[in-house]
Amino acid sequence: MNSADTAERAGRPGEARSPSAQIVTWQGYSVPRLEQVRFLLSERKLRASGRLVTAGPDEQFSGSFEVSVGETGAVTRLLLRTATVSEERQVSVSRSSEGVWLVDHGQGAERADFDGAVDVDVQFAVLFNAIPIRRLRLQDEPGEHELPVVHVTLPDLSVRLVRQRYRTVSVGERQSVVSFESGDFQQDITVDKTGLVVDYPGVAQRI
Repeated sequence: MNSADTAERAGRPGEARSPSAQIVTWQGYSVPRLEQVRFLLSERKLRASGRLVTAGPDEQFSGSFEVSVGETGAVTRLLLRTATVSEERQVSVSRSSEGVWLVDHGQGAERADFDGAVDVDVQFAVLFNAIPIRRLRLQDEPGEHELPVVHVTLPDLSVRLVRQRYRTVSVGERQSVVSFESGDFQQDITVDKTGLVVDYPGVAQRI
């Protein structure tokens, strides 16, 4: 390979590079659970597809999802499917540029504004904590925000509005810590410099 080929492959100085695909896997702490996600990151944008498998004695189900986050860091679309021993379910949740949410469980879409929410959280899936953290850049710039969030529970796929609070605890060169609160629950989450979860004590850790 000559020097011209090397320069072409590396890209010219200042040239924007296309995001490359990555795969990250998280393992649950107390419950046998794995979450694996393939994603593309670019500034605040995110496109991801993933799968969650839970094999606890009291809960056994699998879920798969596809989520798209736009240039502003707001969720534009989520498609989520779950399967238990007795049934399969799916839901589509999308948000227009005007802020109108459409929720469709397969019987027709229902409109909602969810109090201006731009974030979605899926129960047990730690990828979704990264969405508001990345949008607000809490891994780089200290801040505190109380947010309306569209929350989806698993495996029944019920959708409702919740309030969550995110607060930067510390910012490091390679990792940062962000406090997460929802109702009476609070935990400090360690994230990397892209805002993705490294360790969520009691819930999941990256492997």
